[in-house]
Amino acid sequence: MSHAPQAIPTVYLVDDEDVLRDALAWLLRSRRLLSEGYASAEAFEAMLEQRSTHGPYVPRDPCCLLLDVRMPGMSGLALFDRLIERGLTEVMPVIFLTGHADVPTAVAAVKRGAFDFVEKPFSDNALVDRVEQALARSAEVIAQRRDAQSVQRKLADLTDRERDVMRLVIAGRPNKLIADDLDISVRTVEVHRARVFEKMDVKSAVELANLLRDARL
Repeated sequence: MSHAPQAIPTVYLVDDEDVLRDALAWLLRSRRLLSEGYASAEAFEAMLEQRSTHGPYVPRDPCCLLLDVRMPGMSGLALFDRLIERGLTEVMPVIFLTGHADVPTAVAAVKRGAFDFVEKPFSDNALVDRVEQALARSAEVIAQRRDAQSVQRKLADLTDRERDVMRLVIAGRPNKLIADDLDISVRTVEVHRARVFEKMDVKSAVELANLLRDARL
């Protein structure tokens, strides 16, 4: 029996201080976490561009970003804005690394969707705990998106009439009223309803409604 390849989480480190990047990489290795280091926001964005050859880059495995607020060239905040534009901040949660003077700025970034901020000097254990929570959030988002894509493929397999019946089934209408609304026989409604349940891999109208709700469709 074949198994799907196991997801390998990655922590991206974007900080212009080599010593800090090396220390963070060592700390993460001690907790069995892989990392990739980048000395600038530009270098990190170049990596994203390189991996975007077949459309916008979307991580397949859980990941998060430890991002310095202040760096020469593009700042961490400017990179954060670019990641928002790319729609990456949900699947790649951002934890800002900040000096005391930048705390209000980091708090504002959290209100705009950053996962958290950690003030330097930081507690190693507390930082890695937050990294692991960010990776868990990333894994959750990736799983939700994968499920939604699966549901969308199933929906695409429905005929127009099956979609009509499905909408009314979800609205809670009985077969007789669906038949009246669509000007078809009750028996035809029953056949379409059964096909919808089969194609969507559900056993009830409630399960179908929950499936579409969870997939945000």
